[in-house]
Amino acid sequence: MFRQKVIIIGAAGRDFHNFNTLYRNNPDYEVVAFTATQIPDIEGRTYPPVLAGELYPNGIPIHPMEELEQLIKTHHADICLFSYSDIHYVDLMHIANRVLSSGAHFQLAAPARAYVSSTKPLISVLAIRTGCGKSQTTRRIMEILRQELGVKRVVSIRHPMPYGDLAKQAVQRYATIEDLALNECTIEEMEEYEPHIAAGNVLYAGVDYEAILRQAEAEADVVLWDGGNNDPSFYSSDLTVVVADPLRAGHELLYWAGETNLTMADVVIINKCDSAKPADIELVKANTRSRNPHAVIITADSPVSVEHPELVKGQRVLVVEDGPTLTHGEMNIGAGWVAAQRLGAAEIVDPRPFAVGSIKEAYRQYPHLGSVVPALGYYDEQLEDLRATIAAAACDSVVIGTPIDLRRVIEIGQPATRVRYDLVEHDPQALRDALARALKR
Repeated sequence: MFRQKVIIIGAAGRDFHNFNTLYRNNPDYEVVAFTATQIPDIEGRTYPPVLAGELYPNGIPIHPMEELEQLIKTHHADICLFSYSDIHYVDLMHIANRVLSSGAHFQLAAPARAYVSSTKPLISVLAIRTGCGKSQTTRRIMEILRQELGVKRVVSIRHPMPYGDLAKQAVQRYATIEDLALNECTIEEMEEYEPHIAAGNVLYAGVDYEAILRQAEAEADVVLWDGGNNDPSFYSSDLTVVVADPLRAGHELLYWAGETNLTMADVVIINKCDSAKPADIELVKANTRSRNPHAVIITADSPVSVEHPELVKGQRVLVVEDGPTLTHGEMNIGAGWVAAQRLGAAEIVDPRPFAVGSIKEAYRQYPHLGSVVPALGYYDEQLEDLRATIAAAACDSVVIGTPIDLRRVIEIGQPATRVRYDLVEHDPQALRDALARALKR
């Protein structure tokens, strides 16, 4: 039987889900390779046979993105399916050109074609870009469901970050801080998982998202999908909440898959209004209405609080921010920088002279950075580079703007304080009403 040959272009997340739902048991197609980008050192592995299924007894190799053209020619590939997110449309079409000029079709999968349906009410929290504020939005939704709508069991499912052994990571359950160490989580994973655990939530993640959902449903009254980057949900949702960022006004129409999320949203939360210009807030509103006139638009602030403000006011501070927000998300500041400015730090120390290893390389690769340290920690080597960069900095104190307490995973010699941020809607009733309607469907 003729089988069309497929290469899935990915970054260890949506690519595996698209394979599982569209190709794993489909005899009309043969997936000959994955390519990997965005995340360091995830290529050179194999999508294992235990996950790939009976049609792939040897698994599927994962290659660097740089080998794309050669892979197309070697395998006589018919289709290249693009399967990762938070990429500018221009960069997306440059990749399409590489595929088309090599003789294969370039495709995107409609999110709905890869949906898995739940037996429980399911709410999805998505975003326009990485770093819009999904985490505090998810926490706020949890609070409303439990405290105002009487939902007893809310279980979260987090977008995949499978940086380790894929077979072992097929289905992961997190309920305690100890589970993070047990599963050998990177900083990137901890930053997304730990806030749920700290709030007393059960969290699932992994690789096989139908198996994950079925296990999560057994202990949930409501399932909450906590998306990654600006990827669409993996699940058919009773309510889709999309977070937009007026500090990057206009991006909602320029990035895959942010515009698609915007168009499919039931609720659009324009976050960070306390830090944005009124004209930028209005631009995001206008762009939202142009794509999705039926969406409920909610404006919100993202107030920051600081554990020890005395370590910031009048001090020379080094600011460490969430890595993906700065790199994939193209932000040059975060909550730590905002807190340092508002509390009157004497100086926000330029970290670049002190950077070593992968942190130094990040400044070269992402030249928009400069006044903050990106908390990269996919692997032990990066953690050591982060520790060494902070240790070398000539500062009075360190402001930690990451979702987790870095002091738990690396040694910080200087006095340090954490920054936390929340979601405060201008009209709290609007989000509550949208959630209540979703639970009745």
